[in-house]
Amino acid sequence: MNRRIFIITLLLLFATVSMQSTAAPDETTPGAAATKQKPQDEKPAPQNPFPDAVAVPPGIMDGGVEWLNTSTPIDLKALRGKVVLLDFWTYCCINCMHVLPDLKYLEEKYPNELVVIGVHSAKFDNEKLSQNIRDAILRYEIKHPVVNDSEMLIWRKFGTRAWPTLALIDPEGKFAGAQGGEGNRELFDTVISKVIEYHRWKGTLDETPVVFDLETNSAKPTALRYPGKIIADQKSNRLFISDSNHNRIVVTDLTGKLLHTIGSGQAGRSDGSFTAAEFDHPQGMALVGETLYVADTENHLLRSVDLQAASVETLAGTGVQGRPRNVHGEVLKTELNSPWSLCHIDGILYIAMAGPHQIWSHAIGSNEIKVHAGTAREDVINGALMESAFAQPSGLSANEDGTLFYVADSEGSAIREVPVDGAGKVSTVAGTSELPRGQSLFAFGDIDATGADARFQHPLGVAWHANTVFVADSYNHKIRRVDLASGEVTTWLGTGTAGENTSPLELNEPAGLSIAGGQLYIADTNNHRICRADLTTKEVTVIKIPELKPPGRKPRRSAPDTQNAIEVPEQIVKLDKSFRILIDLNIPDGHKLNTIAPVTWELFQLDGDSILAPEATAGRADAEVADGRAALTVPLTETAGSGVIVVQVSYAYCSTEKGSVCRLATGTWKTSLTVDAEATGADVGLAFPDAAKGSGR
Repeated sequence: MNRRIFIITLLLLFATVSMQSTAAPDETTPGAAATKQKPQDEKPAPQNPFPDAVAVPPGIMDGGVEWLNTSTPIDLKALRGKVVLLDFWTYCCINCMHVLPDLKYLEEKYPNELVVIGVHSAKFDNEKLSQNIRDAILRYEIKHPVVNDSEMLIWRKFGTRAWPTLALIDPEGKFAGAQGGEGNRELFDTVISKVIEYHRWKGTLDETPVVFDLETNSAKPTALRYPGKIIADQKSNRLFISDSNHNRIVVTDLTGKLLHTIGSGQAGRSDGSFTAAEFDHPQGMALVGETLYVADTENHLLRSVDLQAASVETLAGTGVQGRPRNVHGEVLKTELNSPWSLCHIDGILYIAMAGPHQIWSHAIGSNEIKVHAGTAREDVINGALMESAFAQPSGLSANEDGTLFYVADSEGSAIREVPVDGAGKVSTVAGTSELPRGQSLFAFGDIDATGADARFQHPLGVAWHANTVFVADSYNHKIRRVDLASGEVTTWLGTGTAGENTSPLELNEPAGLSIAGGQLYIADTNNHRICRADLTTKEVTVIKIPELKPPGRKPRRSAPDTQNAIEVPEQIVKLDKSFRILIDLNIPDGHKLNTIAPVTWELFQLDGDSILAPEATAGRADAEVADGRAALTVPLTETAGSGVIVVQVSYAYCSTEKGSVCRLATGTWKTSLTVDAEATGADVGLAFPDAAKGSGR
């Protein structure tokens, strides 16, 4: 394969898609003749945006140890006709996290033309395990297939050199180019739209929707969902939990009695009451009196929660991810970048700004926010505040006298010490620093030792107590202890193996720590629980919150577009408690129904009498399926009358060939339904068009 094409710079990609080529059209394509004979008012044929693209060799995706978010390994040949975007990522990486909203945007904009495949090429040893990647997929709410490229074989075949990198393959299976880094949504939107335009004209674009068996389909609901950070406050006997994937803050007493849930549970950025406010995967918090400050991480905001007034408002940020390096600006005009942890010292909020690898500060009550330490270079460098460097700081904890605070520097696998005094210097108390050319980012492990000889693996949380720092050593599944007098690092709790036992204690990527009343409180993130360990005896209990329930989801209640719906003649059913709709699925030859994915249906009434019971139109439901036919049981109000109804049914069907992908058939039907006591019929019969194309597909 021509390796020089693999890495194409941003400038070259933009130049490629915007350039008006003067080359003659390919006369072997259907468009060539059309171009020569086109009518005067016909648009000229679009140019191929990547005429020098090279064919992807067979088997290039071989080498992954397991495929996730799909029921079967995927051969790129099965995606011929689709634009394919490969996302080379590793789940620890903040830049990779920043790419995910861009991928979601592109997937939603081009749902029938684009397929994204995540190629997870791990940095840390812990990230090589498929179960941990599965948790990351659920935590980040990824909706596309992911292959575990633990040995980086696919990475090397594509010549990838950095996380994240996106690689584009056109509908004819040709490699068009790759671009590293984040912030490239506009670039890929432009490129993909031009690739779609060209291949739609050429007839090589397949716009049949595809569907994958997502990990979320088999995930069980839990009261807490990937809790990130916690605050245990002995004075008020309260525990504050960032219930990150439920987009809310949970408040209990220190024994687990539920006091409040703050936030609706829906991802968003609305201010307002506890029930109306919205967060987006919040993480760190700081309690100052009766005000709770929240790092609203994926909103790129700081939020202020008035616990007495039961209200939430935005304190800082614009809601847009920023990329400035030297910041000193107004709180509501300055863009933030993944604030991850907070601590409060003498009226100052210190902010672990994970995105730009810096520590920021905000004097409470002022209109300013600024950088406190860090050049924005990702590294582990000591020295003066504005000459030091951090690597994705993710946890903060102040010492007793408020002269300094400690930082879990996650990507550098180091524990840092940062002074409050602007004339002070940043130092590293455990783990490596000052290694050449960013080598500190790869100096990780699980070694109990002293100072620079100790090794952590992506620590996320710290808690200071009595000249000791406890560390949530996330990827080692341990709580470590750093003696600040000697620099000695020891394992305090955890076996080092992910699990959920309490004797001996097993943890699974713990991320948050807090101390109150002689107890260490632990956000055991991937186990969806909060543990409490006695500082003297190390006795561990799991805090139960029996009254806490997962938030509900907003149902879709707007009727689908009926412009291309199949119009069905009036249907008359007998007045009864219910009737059935029977739908022939018409699965294409050479394919089979995907029995893992449910056949789903949704019913809408557009107008007319109240003939359908409320539960009939309450939302999406599963259908009963037998012998290639779906059966929907529709409850009635047992009142005669008529109305216009719309039925939408979706199902997944898969080729019988190995390595193929499943496609989605969606059918929409519109009819006038009459319920009559004199009628004899109890069923309505519908059918998908041939070849499972659905309505208008």
